[in-house]
Amino acid sequence: MRFLRFISFFVALLVATNFVFAQEKKVITAKGSDTMVILAQRWAEVYMKKNKDIVIQVTGGGSGTGIAALLNKTTDLANSSRPIKDKERQQIEANGAKLIEIPVALDGIAVYVNQNNPLKEIDMKTVKEIFTGKIDNWSQLGWEDKKIKIYSRENNSGTYVFFKEHVLDNEDFSQFAQYMPGTASVLNAVKKDKYGIGYGGIGYLKGAKALKVSKEKGGVAYEPSIENVVKSLYPISRYLYIYLTDAELSKPEVKNYISWILSKEGQKVAGDVGYYALPEKEIKEIRKRIGL
Repeated sequence: MRFLRFISFFVALLVATNFVFAQEKKVITAKGSDTMVILAQRWAEVYMKKNKDIVIQVTGGGSGTGIAALLNKTTDLANSSRPIKDKERQQIEANGAKLIEIPVALDGIAVYVNQNNPLKEIDMKTVKEIFTGKIDNWSQLGWEDKKIKIYSRENNSGTYVFFKEHVLDNEDFSQFAQYMPGTASVLNAVKKDKYGIGYGGIGYLKGAKALKVSKEKGGVAYEPSIENVVKSLYPISRYLYIYLTDAELSKPEVKNYISWILSKEGQKVAGDVGYYALPEKEIKEIRKRIGL
């Protein structure tokens, strides 16, 4: 009888200890850019292995979705592959919060075609004319007499916004463009469609054919590589951001996580999954600006 009571007491103590331990774990939520999902998940995995008291939950949905979640206070961090819009900033800061913008990596947007497409390089003007529908047949580019199938991200995507602003000069996409929920969906569609073309972050390049891109017709075309993005030679490149409020950054667990992302180890993770680390000088300036 005493033995059973001891066992019952021991089990109850163990459960209580585990409950308290679980309660002590700090949860950080990160939501937003689908371009950044692979990177954000990898950051979370590596960090949690070394910090057993931290749980980091990462979800996608698009940059706009992440920023909206930050506004609604349903996420700690908003991952974004585009700079925040003035209207979004004003909405977040309307209640007295201070918005903090943190560049965390560099990325390039690749233009994908099917492996059977003979095209090897393209200039920015031609990219624009294809995606706006002015060029709609591959015969116009010296290939087969077949309609060009355009695959794009949806309009809540930071990649969509960046591509429209910086490549299409804010012109509308072709009326025949098909909109996909994520970069992986765009890539898979192009891989299956001989006459398809799409765009997306370089981090998704595996198994795809990315075209070299030149700034102007007849100019030197550069492949979307680390070296070319860092040197600003590849013309479709951008920063990736994490947005949060000053209230979130004041939390030790969040501040430590952001500091780690900007560390050499965190930036190495970015490089390992196909993105590009920020220059050390820039990281020092960011740390100083946000008080790390």
